[in-house]
Amino acid sequence: MTLSRRAFQSFLAAMGLSLTGRAAHAADPSARDIDSFMLPRNDWVPNNDHLPVLYYRNAVALRGNDPASGFEELFTATGWPPQWRWSVYTFHHFHSTAHEVLGVASGSARLMLGGPGGRIVDVRAGDVVLLPAGTGHRNLGSDDDFLVVGAYPPDQHWDIRRSALDSAELARMNHVPFPASDPVGGANGPLPALWHQS
Repeated sequence: MTLSRRAFQSFLAAMGLSLTGRAAHAADPSARDIDSFMLPRNDWVPNNDHLPVLYYRNAVALRGNDPASGFEELFTATGWPPQWRWSVYTFHHFHSTAHEVLGVASGSARLMLGGPGGRIVDVRAGDVVLLPAGTGHRNLGSDDDFLVVGAYPPDQHWDIRRSALDSAELARMNHVPFPASDPVGGANGPLPALWHQS
């Protein structure tokens, strides 16, 4: 029997696996802990009125000497093309033109989500944070080996915003195209159940 790549990826996702080579693979679904939460508007930070932040703890089992490449392979396989490897900025900012997924390839950090006075999450290697367009985020402190892979849905190009949007920009942000798949589990991941188009 011959399966298309997409059908094979869906099968692997249903089994808690992915096409990720040797550097990383999706963790056993029973080991994953997915937190979904809404963030209210916060002064100049719009956050997102319709879509929650998704925080996948222990999402990816890392191995090998280049775990970032494993995240890049995973995100590519699930339809979220990776665009950079680095850290998270130490100032409050958000992206108005793209949804963003952050895969923690190494180290740990304390992030503030939602803008000044927002929600603090402590992330570590193997975690994934999915930020809907408009979600404020900032690195409050990290260890020296903190490394993140950033990815976005196809054809979404991120901006860096540090001030309020005008009404036209806010309307555009609220119509950023809906992602076709979950960045960790692909077509069978939790995103379709937790994110709903309005």
